[in-house]
Amino acid sequence: MKKSLRRIIAGSILFLVILILSTVGYMAAGWNFLDAIYQVVITIFGVGFGEINVMGPRLRVFTMFVIVAGYTVVGYIVGSFIQLITEGEIRKAMGARRMQKDIQLLKNHVIICGYGRIGQILARKLSNSKQPFVIIDNDSDRAETAEALGYLVRLGSATDELVLESVGIMRARVLACVLPDDAINVFITLTARSMNPHLVIMARGQYPTTEKKLRQAGADHVVLPAEIGALRMAHIITNPASIDILDRNDGGKTLTEMLSQLEIQLDELEIAPGSDLVGTSIGTMEVQGARNFIVVAIRRGDGSLIVRPGQEVFLHEGDTVIVMGHQGDIPKFAAMHAMSRQMQYRGARRQTRRNL
Repeated sequence: MKKSLRRIIAGSILFLVILILSTVGYMAAGWNFLDAIYQVVITIFGVGFGEINVMGPRLRVFTMFVIVAGYTVVGYIVGSFIQLITEGEIRKAMGARRMQKDIQLLKNHVIICGYGRIGQILARKLSNSKQPFVIIDNDSDRAETAEALGYLVRLGSATDELVLESVGIMRARVLACVLPDDAINVFITLTARSMNPHLVIMARGQYPTTEKKLRQAGADHVVLPAEIGALRMAHIITNPASIDILDRNDGGKTLTEMLSQLEIQLDELEIAPGSDLVGTSIGTMEVQGARNFIVVAIRRGDGSLIVRPGQEVFLHEGDTVIVMGHQGDIPKFAAMHAMSRQMQYRGARRQTRRNL
C-alpha cells in the first residue's frame, strides 16, 4: 500500500513537471500564458477541441510529445490509484481471513460479548495475563479499535448462534456477557447455555432484579457493577484505614508483597484424577501437609463455593482447594499428591500444571 502511494505521489510530481514544461514550450513559440496552459490541458485530457493558434511543423511535433507524455503519466497515476484501492481491499480480506483462522485455532479461551467500557478493561487484563480470548461486537468502530490493539474480533451480534459458533463456543472455557443491556445479556446467556452446557458463563447486570433472571438463564456468576461500586464506597467510608492498606501502590508494599516477605502465598490446588486425596477430609489434608497451610475455601466441580470449610468436609475429584501457606511447602505437597497447582502471587495469576 505504501508503495502504491509513493507511485501516486511520484506520478503527480511528474505530471506537474510535464504541465510546466509544455506551457513554457508553447509560450516560447509566441503564445501568451493563458493560451499556452489552455492548449496543454485540452491536449493532455483529449477533450476534442482544436488548436487555438496556428501551429508549424515543429510545434505539432512538440504537441505530439505533450500528448504521449501526458497520457502516459495520467495512466500511471490512475493505475497506481486503482492498485492502492485494490491492495487495501485485498489486505482487508486477507486480514479477516487470517483472524478467522486464528479464532478457529482457539481452545479453552474466553469469549467477551461486548467491547464497551467493561469489555475493554476485561480484554486488557486478559491480554496482560496472556489468556486467549475473542471479542464479539456489532459496532464496526469498536471492532476496528480492538483489532488495532491486536485482539481477535468477530463483528456481529452475540445473540446469533452462528456468530457464537464461529468464535468456538463449543471449545471455549468462559463466556462473559458485559453488554449494558440486561435483556440482551439474559438472551445471550440462555443461548450460550443451550449450546454448551459445560461453559462457565459470567454476566453483567445493571439492576439487582436481573441477577435472578441471569442465573435462571444459566449464568454461573453475575456481576453487578453498580452494587460493587456502592459497596466499595461504603467500605471506604466505614473502614478507611484497612482499605488504604489494601490499596497501597505508591511505592510502598501491597498486602500481597507483605505476605511474600513472610514467604506466605495463596494457592489453588486442583484435585486431579487419581490423587490420593480424593475421598479424604480437609482435616486429613491439613495433617498430611504438616499444618504448613490452611484451607481457605473449596470450589466444587459444579462451581459451588464453600468458604471456611469444616475439618469434616470431604474432597472429590475435580474440586479446587484454595489454601494459604508457606511458599516452599505448597508446591512440594502438590507434587507429592499429584495435584494441579495454580498460584496467586503479587496480585497476578500464574498457572503451572503438574500431573504426576
